[in-house]
Amino acid sequence: MTSRTRFAIPTLVSVLALLSSYAHTADGDAIEPAEKEAAALAPIIVTAQKRSEDVQSVPISISVIGNEQLEQMHATELSDYASYIPGLQMSSTGTPGLASIGIRGITPLGANSTVAMYIDDTPLGSSSFYATAAGDVLDLLPYDVDSFQVLRGPQGTLWGAGALGGVIQYTTSKPDLEQTSVRVGGDVSSMARSGDLGYGARASVNLPLLPGQLAVTASVARQQTPGFVDNVRTGEKDENGYAQTGGRVALRWKANDDLAVSLSAIKYKVDADSNTTVALDPATLGPIYGKDRNDNYVPEASKRELDYFSATVNWDVGFADFVSASSYSHTTVHSLTDVSLQYGLLFPLFGLPSPGLSTFDQKLSLYKTTQEFRLASKPDDRFEWLVGTFYTNENSRKYQILSAQEFDGTPIAGLDPLAITGLPTTYKEYALFGDVTWKFNPNFDITAGLRWARNEQEFTQIVQSPILPSGETPGSSAENVRTWSVSPRWHLDTDTMLYARVATGYQAGGPNLALPDVPPQVGSSTLTSYEAGIKTILADRRLILDAAVYNIDWKKIQVLTTNGTVNYAVNGGKASSKGFEFSAVYTPVSGLRLGLNAAYADASLSEAIPSIGGLDGDRLPFVPKWNASATADYTFDLGNNWSARFGGGLRHTGERTTGVTHDPRSFLLPSYTAFDLNADIANDRWTLRFFIKNLTNKGSYVAMTPLIDPTSPTGAISRVGATPLQPRVIGVGFDAKF
Repeated sequence: MTSRTRFAIPTLVSVLALLSSYAHTADGDAIEPAEKEAAALAPIIVTAQKRSEDVQSVPISISVIGNEQLEQMHATELSDYASYIPGLQMSSTGTPGLASIGIRGITPLGANSTVAMYIDDTPLGSSSFYATAAGDVLDLLPYDVDSFQVLRGPQGTLWGAGALGGVIQYTTSKPDLEQTSVRVGGDVSSMARSGDLGYGARASVNLPLLPGQLAVTASVARQQTPGFVDNVRTGEKDENGYAQTGGRVALRWKANDDLAVSLSAIKYKVDADSNTTVALDPATLGPIYGKDRNDNYVPEASKRELDYFSATVNWDVGFADFVSASSYSHTTVHSLTDVSLQYGLLFPLFGLPSPGLSTFDQKLSLYKTTQEFRLASKPDDRFEWLVGTFYTNENSRKYQILSAQEFDGTPIAGLDPLAITGLPTTYKEYALFGDVTWKFNPNFDITAGLRWARNEQEFTQIVQSPILPSGETPGSSAENVRTWSVSPRWHLDTDTMLYARVATGYQAGGPNLALPDVPPQVGSSTLTSYEAGIKTILADRRLILDAAVYNIDWKKIQVLTTNGTVNYAVNGGKASSKGFEFSAVYTPVSGLRLGLNAAYADASLSEAIPSIGGLDGDRLPFVPKWNASATADYTFDLGNNWSARFGGGLRHTGERTTGVTHDPRSFLLPSYTAFDLNADIANDRWTLRFFIKNLTNKGSYVAMTPLIDPTSPTGAISRVGATPLQPRVIGVGFDAKF
């Protein structure tokens, strides 16, 4: 831990002490006891340490957005609320699921993800290089989501290989064993700069089959989002619209007070007509054809489907609690990219009279099975323990086709397809993990955790091409990895906790492409995180303050490099990320809720990585130094069992780069601040909602990708594909409960 980080810890403690003093002073006797109780913030229960605990007692930096908040802001995808979470970085290309995510500056520099994604107790997504894990994220329609949780910092001891930078967890609604309920809803919206309307429809039902013992819940939802990008080549208007469809069925059986079984099935689909991309001049970063216009020859459509099944058993065996968490998922991704301005321009080199069309058609099918067993001791005043095992088996089938066509779509004989490649891969991981907590006294304890894991991978590189060497080449790898964590925790009193945490994490390595002068295997990327924080509850539970500082050392970073023809993975150098996060929730009076979040991250290379053009001190990509948000909600009574609520939020994202600073293909993304408003009128049955996203219709770019001119001897950038911030959306909706 650096001296700067050590200095920041007492500084934050001093600031929070002053805020605590102010909260107690401001409290006074002006608010009656009954009103204080009504304004108190309810505890939030999480399972960050594989136990159910109040989030304010967990020695980890955690953010939680509940179902009610998601509904109030009319969140339909992750980009709607990611900016409200301190320390979370998201680079989206405008389509749900097509994005990369980082936490605390640990963003992907290669093809593998740095953040683990979970539904309840089970992980999704791939841990290997070849399943596009870095560019595809779990982005559910949150209609049946109970909460969205972000665990910051490495969580490798309990959450496994992918939790290098942190964990994102969707917790789903559980069937109610007692109450029958039906819920329906819908909305309609208008988007600035779009000629189409958006709409949503949703419904759910909960049925106790055996009251108190067996219940089932089922839900379905669909959201249609209009496009706003016009195509100058085809004349297509609003070409980037997309639809999201989701369905879920869950069964809960409480056999007795000691045994409960939960089953769940989820079907989720995203169908996008084309990418949300506009063409920019690389010299000025101004639009080439005008605002919200692109020049793709063919629609860059994409489809993503998820079939997910899980089974969880909770069994009180007397001396401990046993949990079995099983899952099976099948994920398919099919995307089409127009590469005519890259490969199509090269056709004259093969004797053709003129350039033509070329598309990159990519299909991925990922089958993933997981099984985890855990045994946790009962709460104890002196000593607690948890042990577990984990197993996953992944089979991914990735195929890519590069076409060669005339501009009318006719295949070019002898050249089409330019290449067909396949990368079938298997990934197996076995792990043992556990932790112990020693309570020295009622106020001070230390938790230590350890995880041993082994992964084994196999893949085959298949190439068929008239212009490239064809054939099949196998590859394999195996590695053992250990991660650990130590977390001392000190309760100053019942409402204030200081904690420190040292933890390690890893990102699995794997076999490489079989190419000359390319290493046959890439090793794991590892990091060590040092963190200290405070969590406190003040003013009769009406004010909650959390703050943390951290220093992360990242080694053997996995990066992509190229031999001039194809990309492959290597282990690069080192990086560090230093920063802090702060969050506050305050209810000064009953009905009024105020929130403030802020995060600072200084994430940079600590040694040069020539393969990506990075020098010592270069900023890591897509990491703003500052991001912040503020929210306010006020609910008041209208009489006759009706209430009204008005709310809004401000979200600020600082400037960031699309690559490391000295990468000649890196661009600076400008900072932006957007405002959102929402309101509703409700009684026990009906809710009428109003919402505005991006109130001021702020224009900015959230992602940029350079396009290299293949005919240029210097590799000049011919154009830049940029993703705009979604324009203003104004909508109205309703929900009805029966």
